[in-house]
Amino acid sequence: MPVSVTVAHVGSEKIASEIRAAVEHALADHEGDWHVSVIGSHATDRWQLKLEGPNLFERSYTLEGIAGEHRAEVIRALLMRMLAKRSA
Repeated sequence: MPVSVTVAHVGSEKIASEIRAAVEHALADHEGDWHVSVIGSHATDRWQLKLEGPNLFERSYTLEGIAGEHRAEVIRALLMRMLAKRSA
């Protein structure tokens, strides 16, 4: 189960590492090749989250900093909800 995680422009390497770990944890029990990208912005409070997986699975979401969605645990929970809908 290869997982590729791209994290850019999120403010610090510490935050990027926490996000990578949360993503890897969320996908740990899911088979197939996965790619997740979290791309921050210097201009706005919005980050782009993109999840791609097997069988052409693809989801995207805009993470709002003001809503607390830039935290690693929130990103992990969001990924888990996206994945739960996949298997439903």
